[in-house]
Amino acid sequence: MPTIKIPTPLRAFTGNQSLVTVSGATVGDALADLVTQHPVLKQQLYDDDTLRTFVNIFVGDEDMRFLDGVDTEIDANTQMRIVPTIAGGHDGAALVEAAGELTNDEIRRYSRHLIMPEVGVDGQRRLKNASVLLIGTGGLGSPLALYLAAAGIGRIGLVDYDVVDDSNLQRQVIHGQASVGTLKVDSAEARMKDINPHLQVDKYNVPLTSENAIELMTPYDVIIDGTDNFPTRYLVNDACVKLGKPNVYGSIFRFEGQLSVFYAKEGPCYRCMFPTPPPPGLVPSCAEGGVLGILPGTIGTLQATEAIKLILGIGEPMIGKMLLYDALEMSFTTLKVRKNPNCPVCSLPADQVELIDYEQFCGMPAHDHSLYVSSSSGNGAATVAEMSVHELKGRYDAGQRVVAVDVREPHEWDICVLPDVLRITKGQIEAAKNDVLSGRSRREDTVLANIPTEGEVVFICRSGVRSAHAIGFLREIGYGNRLFNLTGGMLAWAGEIDPSVPTY
Repeated sequence: MPTIKIPTPLRAFTGNQSLVTVSGATVGDALADLVTQHPVLKQQLYDDDTLRTFVNIFVGDEDMRFLDGVDTEIDANTQMRIVPTIAGGHDGAALVEAAGELTNDEIRRYSRHLIMPEVGVDGQRRLKNASVLLIGTGGLGSPLALYLAAAGIGRIGLVDYDVVDDSNLQRQVIHGQASVGTLKVDSAEARMKDINPHLQVDKYNVPLTSENAIELMTPYDVIIDGTDNFPTRYLVNDACVKLGKPNVYGSIFRFEGQLSVFYAKEGPCYRCMFPTPPPPGLVPSCAEGGVLGILPGTIGTLQATEAIKLILGIGEPMIGKMLLYDALEMSFTTLKVRKNPNCPVCSLPADQVELIDYEQFCGMPAHDHSLYVSSSSGNGAATVAEMSVHELKGRYDAGQRVVAVDVREPHEWDICVLPDVLRITKGQIEAAKNDVLSGRSRREDTVLANIPTEGEVVFICRSGVRSAHAIGFLREIGYGNRLFNLTGGMLAWAGEIDPSVPTY
């Protein structure tokens, strides 16, 4: 029987199955059987009856769109793979000329490179003459900055406006306890200079935006995407296409990672594979879904490897390919990524590529300097009524009965939870909503029976984003306007009401 490999973000909709056996003679038949077995998965994969543009189906290592689409024939031995966004070949030419001489100190430092014929003195001079811009100094940016600094990249730019928080230290290994509260670019520079004092480190303590992207990226040979949000990811891609620069892409989620080199001069760009972003809230962030601390070390180190290969002109860079890494299976899978002749960006002449409002395009914010976000500040959820943590505390103090629903996942409840709340996950609310709308169930026969349809109900999550989407689901099935979202969620409660509540 044919099988479909399910990525980690979607396994919650298949009962945590990673491999689902399906029936059918074509890809379309197999997908239809998949969503018949797991109906809640349909909303993740389809917009009405059309596959969503940010979901790719691979048959073996080929994108079905470049075969016969959903009509591609399959047999009992076919394994398909769903590749959602988590946001050609190479001519071998080095991106950077060898220039300048190596000092005796540098010869000693890079001696293990110099005795490799694939690098040698000329190659090390290319690295010294090269410039790389890192977008982000977090999970991916940490190993990138460490290894590129150690390798002898002469000029490294760091774009990041955040400060180091102790919750970063589980994965952002360039920072340490002594750096908590300091700017990430300052913390990263100090560690990089400690590894290699010969570096030039350029620090940009600003958000990357459509207004400054071209100015920031122009001086650098290679751009490396270490971002954690879709608006910046699409911005980095489009700016690289416009400037004709390679975009070394990496993304991580829970136990899985993706790696590619998007270089429109020689192959596809990110938009060839993912023309449009997922709807806000459909794909959870690492802050919501978590990430194995060592995972960004794996993907970030691979990104550094690709950057060095591009600079030296050696090996076979990941242009026209995507590497999928599954840490639980310890498996690496390489897929082909083809250039889309109708790509909305790289099919245009470079000078016609325009940078747009990517927050509007993605329906979510790219940047937020606060500890937590408000659901009414542009995260893409429908505007909902807000209740502040101080208002909720006032109700508790006055002895008022408060119906509160915590929509986080059970493992998050184990970390912290307010007293006397209903514990119903966002996924359970969404699944129940779908069952009610389809006529499969009555509201009173689902978990929604516990949520009153009248009176005030306040919804809680980690930061106020998932709870806002849960309210949106309930409105679709007739719940009124007395549903309130706790602004800032548990982070705000811990920050403003009860500092003893742990944050994560």
